[in-house]
Amino acid sequence: MAAPAIIHVTIFAVYPILRGAGFSLFRMNLMQPWLHRFVGLRNYTDALSDPAIRHSLAVTLMFTASCVAMELALGLCLALLLWTDNRFNRVATILMLVPITVTPIVVGLIFRALLDPSFGLIGYWLTWAHLAPPQGLLGDTHTALMTMMAVDVWEWAPLAALILLAGLKSLPADSLDAAAIDGAGPVAKLGRIILPMMLPSIFLVLVLRVTDVFRTYDIVFAATGGGPGDSTNLLMLDAVKQGLQFFDIGYGSAISILMTLAIAILAGVIILALRGLDRRYNTL
Repeated sequence: MAAPAIIHVTIFAVYPILRGAGFSLFRMNLMQPWLHRFVGLRNYTDALSDPAIRHSLAVTLMFTASCVAMELALGLCLALLLWTDNRFNRVATILMLVPITVTPIVVGLIFRALLDPSFGLIGYWLTWAHLAPPQGLLGDTHTALMTMMAVDVWEWAPLAALILLAGLKSLPADSLDAAAIDGAGPVAKLGRIILPMMLPSIFLVLVLRVTDVFRTYDIVFAATGGGPGDSTNLLMLDAVKQGLQFFDIGYGSAISILMTLAIAILAGVIILALRGLDRRYNTL
């Protein structure tokens, strides 16, 4: 019964990764096919020693950490607000699905238009009120990255809220009732009962969003293209640029494999941290 899923994952996930790992060991440029040769780990050493790649990695880590932290915090707040089952909360939960259903590249184009300082519905008035630089929030190196973080949070915080809301609704009512009878206040129940029991849902949110945010491409490509300068130049943009713009398949594949390893390391750190928290709360 698991064969269809295994075949799907093998064809569309495992095989491309292995194929990319093979490409990364060769000097492959589609514009110069006669120079195709085996170079071993040279593409990796070139990528790790490239200041532009290191800068993109730093920007990507900052973007990932900030977005995931804000989405988790905002998602938890929304989930707690929508925990009570009433008509208003049911309607609000349905409306939260709207940002998730919009394609990320469309979101990037929409906010690029909204934040334009010349004619944008938001950007024009922010510039007029001197709340944004003259070139707009997406056109200034000091505000572009933070603005892209806010756009990503707007789109994906509802997903975190829905996952956490499902976790809240699955909590056993008897534990919460027992805590209330013992005199536990809202803060005590949240910190000592709700959050420890919510660790599986929190783990799911963290892993899903870290793996997704770290390889963000379309929303930033549509909104800023990695600019202004290289202030929003994420690592995925570098990989696509090397492979599809410069046709350097080997170098682009090496960057992609490094991204895969970084995501695996981040996921491992999250797993170890949450396991430690789980053991700590279970021994209390």
